This record gives sequence, structure tokens and C-alpha cells, in this order.
Amino acid sequence: MRRSILFKYFTAFAAIILSCILFLGVVFMLFASQYFRTDKQQLLYRNAQYAVNLTKNNLSGNNDLGVDEWVLKSGYAILADASQTEVFLVNTQGETLVCSDSTNCVHKGKNLPEGVMTMLFSQGSYSEVGRLGGIYDSSHYTVALVLTNSDGVPMGAVFVSASANTMVGFLFEMIGMFMISATVVLIIAFICIYFMIGRMVRPLRKMVDATRAFSNGDFSVRVPVESRDEIGVLASSINEMATSLAELESSSRSFTANVSHELKTPMTTIGGFIDGILDGTIPEEKHRYYLTIVSEEVKRLARLVKAMLQLSKIEAGERQIIANQFDIHDTVLQTVFAFEQGIEAKELEIRGLDVGKIMVEADEDLIHQVIYNLVDNAVKFTDKGGYIEFNFNGDGKMVYVSVRNSGEGIPENEMNKLFNRFYKTDRSRSLDKNGVGLGLYIVRTVIGLHGGEIRARSIQGEFTEFEFSIPANRMKTGTEEASKLHGGVK
Repeated sequence: MRRSILFKYFTAFAAIILSCILFLGVVFMLFASQYFRTDKQQLLYRNAQYAVNLTKNNLSGNNDLGVDEWVLKSGYAILADASQTEVFLVNTQGETLVCSDSTNCVHKGKNLPEGVMTMLFSQGSYSEVGRLGGIYDSSHYTVALVLTNSDGVPMGAVFVSASANTMVGFLFEMIGMFMISATVVLIIAFICIYFMIGRMVRPLRKMVDATRAFSNGDFSVRVPVESRDEIGVLASSINEMATSLAELESSSRSFTANVSHELKTPMTTIGGFIDGILDGTIPEEKHRYYLTIVSEEVKRLARLVKAMLQLSKIEAGERQIIANQFDIHDTVLQTVFAFEQGIEAKELEIRGLDVGKIMVEADEDLIHQVIYNLVDNAVKFTDKGGYIEFNFNGDGKMVYVSVRNSGEGIPENEMNKLFNRFYKTDRSRSLDKNGVGLGLYIVRTVIGLHGGEIRARSIQGEFTEFEFSIPANRMKTGTEEASKLHGGVK
């Protein structure tokens, strides 16, 4: 049987509160009984002292020859009625001489135990909670004081007793009041705890509903953030997760659609031309022409698969960064030389390469691919007779490299999509038939792995610029780096 968190928390808190109240009740009863016992004994001692004084006055009135039993009994009776006790006088042998209860005196004809009398005369007082050596049938509080004559000679002792059943009644009354108070407190506490836990659990239930919606593919559900505590932080995290999942889902669908499109187009072209050659639709003299197109499409597929495999390795962490020190200016030069044919065909002007060594600490192969992709784009989209300009800058920790090319530029509404997978601007679709739209995405991924950033700027009709940052060679001094970058500072 599955139990809700509300039930678990409520029963746990209820058990804790009940245990605490039970413990408090036991401690309270112990303190109450001890207080009652102490208070009762103090009262009995005071009454015993009154009775001793009364007896001494009566004894001195008779010149210490004896007591007036009737007068003393009357005084004892008044004192006993006032304090709900029994007062009686015994001689040194423990025999009762005078008792406040003249009708039902249980002390007459009974001598107190020798041990009680011995302890009484040795200590000057005596107290107990018991049956006084069998004198009483039930437990009694008993206090006794020694009675002496004017010469200090013990003449006997005055005992004051009260039934211990009064304490039982007192404790029952206390327990009754405690139970009523505890019941009221428990009811209030349980109601408050129920609603408090219900309020705490309510956001969790909403989170459960939200995660169920996520599992069904609905990422539009959001959990209300009603507090700034841990529950609120959890709700915010779930909402952020939902946003990320929605973006991932959208990216995944876009990725699948783009891959399908990129694969379908060349495959359709290849299949169509091969079928045309095989069934004779395409004449033999045109075979070489169409086979050349098929070859280009196969190469395009190979580039797509290679780019996707490399990207997959990078994102999966299989392609680790192998950082080493190298001259990024030299890497740029080599890349530009690789595009010499295209640069000369468009009569492009190359600027900003007249600087010295610029040492960085990064993965040379991956950074070479970054520069290759950026230069490739610049050559493709620079108008004939335009320019490609390189700039190098640094702050001691990072080296900033920018590639700017003149040309039509990129519309502002497309700038935030440049680094998406398979994204190609409208102009690039017409100018770059062989591209697959993964170049800039790979560039951003590689730069991110190095802890750098890449930014794009463009003014339509003037230029497009990409600037990325990678870690500088920190073994070099700041003066040396500054001198090397001086020629390329903007």
C-alpha cells in the first residue's frame, strides 16, 4: 500500500508530539507528587510544632506533673479538624495517651514500634510515608516531634498523621486537568500540522504532475514558484529543466529534419542520375557529366557524415582537448595559403597578417578547423574585389582573433541563429551549395571546449565579422605578449 508523503509526515509529527506530551505528563506528575509530598510534610511539621507547644503549655500548667487530657484533647481536635489530620500524644514507651479522635481512635491499645521510638528520640524528629508499623490499614504521612519538660527531659512525643489517599485524589485531579489541556493542545496542533504539511506538500504534488507531463512530451507545464526556500529553488530548477528539455526536443526535431533533408537531397540526385544512366534515359555522351555530379554529391555526403561524426565525438566527450603551445598567427597564414586559388579568383585583399608570433595554449588541430571554417565562409561570401581582414588582440589571459570580410552582410533577424545546427542563411543557400550548415556550430562547440567565446557582428552592405577567444600562452610575460600583439590591436 502506497502512503502519501502527507500521511507519513503527519503521522511522524503526531507521534513526536504525543511522545513529548506523554513525557511531559510523566515528568509533571513526578514533580507534582514530590511537591505535594514535601508540602504535606511541611504542613504536618508545623501542626506537630503547634501541638508540641500546646502540650508544653498544658504540661507546665500542671507543674510538669502531667497533662490535662480533656483540655489537651480539645486542642488536638481543633488542630486536627483545621488541617484534616490526626494528632496524638504518646509516652516514651510508644503508648498513646491523648488522641484528637475520641470516637474512632486507632492508636489506643497499640504501642508504636520500638524502632520508630528509638529513631525519634535519637534524632529529635521522625517522618515517614507508610502504615506506621501496622497502626494504620493504609498508607499515611506521619511526622513526630519529641516532647520535653522544662528541664529538657523527654516526656513523650507528639505525632501528626494524614491519609496518603489525598495525594492520589490530588494526582487524579491533576491528571484530569492535564488530559483536558493536552487534548485541546493536540487538536489545535494536529489541525495546524495538517494544514502546514498540506501546504508544504502541495508544491511537490504540482512538481509530480509537471514531471508526468514532461514524461508524456508536454514541456509547456510550469511549476508555480511560491517561496524562496528549498522548495522554491526546486520549483525553479524544474522549470529551467523543462525549458532546457523543450529546447532539446525542438533541437532534436530540427536536427532530425535537417539531417533527413540534407541526406535526402543528394541521395535523390544520386539515385535519379544512376537510374537514368542504367535505364538509358541519359545518353552515353552525357554519362561523364552526370557521373561527375554524382561524385560531387557523394563527396557532399561524405563531408556531412564526417562533420556529424566529429561533432558527435566532441559532444560525447570522446574528443579530448590536447592543449599545446603553438603560433596561431602561423596557423592563420597556412589556412589563408590553402585558399590561395579562391582568393586570387575573387581578387580579394588580405589584411592584418603583418604581425609576429602570437602564442596560444590550445588544441592545434581543433583550432585549425575553427580558422578553416571561418576563412572558408569569408572567401565564399566576400564579393569580388573585396577584402578579408584579420585582427589579433589579447589581455594576458586570452587571445582574441577576428575574421572580417566585406560583402552583403547578414540580416539582423538571422544573427541569433548563425550558430545553430544546419542553419544556413538565405544568401548562403544560393552561394554555398555544398555546405551542410554545421561549420559555425562546430566552431562554437570547439571554442566553448577551450573556455572561450565567439561573437558575430554584421552591418548589411558593409561587412561580417566573427571574433573568438582562446587561452593565451601564460608562460610568456605580459611585455612580450603586448609587443607581439601591438601590430594587430584595433
